Amino acid sequence: MFSRILIANRGEIAVRIMRACKELGIQTVCVYSEEDRHAPYLARANRAICIGAGPPSESYLRSDRVIAAAELANVDAIHPGYGFLAENPRFAEQCREAKIEFIGPSSETMRLVGDKAEARKLAKKAKVPTVPGTLDRLEDDEEAVRMAAKIGYPVMIKAAAGGGGRGIRVANNEATLRAALSQARLEAENAFKDDGIYLEKMIERARHVEVQIVGDQAGHIVHFYERDCTLQRRYQKLVEESPSPAIDSRTREELCAAAVRIARAAHYYNAGTVEFLVDQAGHFHFTEVNARIQVEHPVTEMVTGHDLIKLQLMVAAGNTLPLRQRDVAVRGAAIECRINAEDPAAGFRPCAGPIERFEPPGGFGVRLDTHVVPGSYVSPRYDSMIAKLIVHKPTREEAIACMRRCLDEFTIEPVKTTIPLFREIFANTHFVRGQVDTGFIERTW
Repeated sequence: MFSRILIANRGEIAVRIMRACKELGIQTVCVYSEEDRHAPYLARANRAICIGAGPPSESYLRSDRVIAAAELANVDAIHPGYGFLAENPRFAEQCREAKIEFIGPSSETMRLVGDKAEARKLAKKAKVPTVPGTLDRLEDDEEAVRMAAKIGYPVMIKAAAGGGGRGIRVANNEATLRAALSQARLEAENAFKDDGIYLEKMIERARHVEVQIVGDQAGHIVHFYERDCTLQRRYQKLVEESPSPAIDSRTREELCAAAVRIARAAHYYNAGTVEFLVDQAGHFHFTEVNARIQVEHPVTEMVTGHDLIKLQLMVAAGNTLPLRQRDVAVRGAAIECRINAEDPAAGFRPCAGPIERFEPPGGFGVRLDTHVVPGSYVSPRYDSMIAKLIVHKPTREEAIACMRRCLDEFTIEPVKTTIPLFREIFANTHFVRGQVDTGFIERTW
């Protein structure tokens, strides 16, 4: 096992990784920007190193500075968390060139699954159904128009190197397609330094269901069942739960087996997530692979009882998985709300500023992952998520009741948050019945 690792991230995921390392006896080094210099969580690390100014482009996205800090601190490995450099294959290569282990999959695998068009080809090879669409990147607008007519409107224009819901446009006809193509390419270039795009048929009123997998370098791959991430805003997840209330046991078995086949075809190791859309007929279609730990991983940890961050560390250190598929089972139901510093009443406008009151809920079956304390400052430079509220109960009905109680207890002031929206969602009859789809938030609120 590693003796010391560097955490190339910030906020709640940095805290989450530090906790797992502490329990395993691993020392931690945390990098930070000038903007985060006074963040209270830095005191939990064995060492903290400043790597630049506040903008991510001058700090958390500077792979050279991250690796320089790792070499200065003499660490064995780097955990990228999620976001920033987490799915950057060149960063993974740079780590290993510096004789520092990257806690994630190989750079070759990251490149393969990181190109969404190539990942779709991989799924077809693994005999996993995909959303109808183009297998290759689009060369020009005329090709896009021809393929859209063949696929059938509405279609989604997606960034080939995309992720996190960015670089997506919807076109309902040829006119909107032509208008959106240049915008999609520009957004893809700005977000991912890659303007490649492809088309997918838009599956209307679909559910977003994903499967958590972990593999080791000996070729063992285990799934940890599914998470339902259907409640989204502009392709950004808001609520996640496990198990999905919308699929039956047979579909669950087939879905998880399909995720393992894709991971095996990609020679995947470490933690990853295979994402699918489930249509109204209950048929699932592969969409992409996320080659990192997900924001919503606590939902899976709560229902399976397995610490995914610890498993990441073990696998990266060269150990084989300490469990097999028969050792993983789902017990009860877990739900997570992403508490964002945003104002839902003002179009989800980000809300920066100091947090004067922070009174979190508690009780049996309640987990809160956060880096925030009274006096913390929400920076406009970074992601607006400030906490993840997770509940775990024997049934979904009990989990919903617990979440309602927790949301009523949770006080964050004076910044605006998504808590009032969640109170409305958990009182909504359609959500309670599990009758939602990916467009539910936009239609209802």
